[in-house]
Amino acid sequence: MPSLYVAQSKALNEWGSDVGLSKNLYKVGVTDLPPKDAVAVLNAEKFAAQTDWALIKAEPVEGVDETVLLERLALKEKAVDPKYYPRIRGATGIFRVKLENAENHIIIKASLEGEMPKLAKLKPAEVAGYLIQNALG
Repeated sequence: MPSLYVAQSKALNEWGSDVGLSKNLYKVGVTDLPPKDAVAVLNAEKFAAQTDWALIKAEPVEGVDETVLLERLALKEKAVDPKYYPRIRGATGIFRVKLENAENHIIIKASLEGEMPKLAKLKPAEVAGYLIQNALG
């Protein structure tokens, strides 16, 4: 069964911060492999010139196309254009996440569930959950 996964590279985040892009960059993709194996493939292929990709979160999905999910997610968060940055040329599915958007989403979701929202610093897993939920619609 295909899985929707979110991965992060610390080196890519440092590079994004250095070039003024963002330090909150995440790779979102769909794979037929187990998510950990898909991340191992990213590292082996040096996706976006990085070899330190780590799986943050994954969720099984059925009957979805990766391009449709990425387009849906691009409505909420800005996709990084791989043609504009030579270092990540050809690397699709990288998104620049505004932490304010993710935080607002989590606060509203908790409020609607009748829970008291926690206002602590966001963890990568929470941001990944936000990305997955927005990609799935």
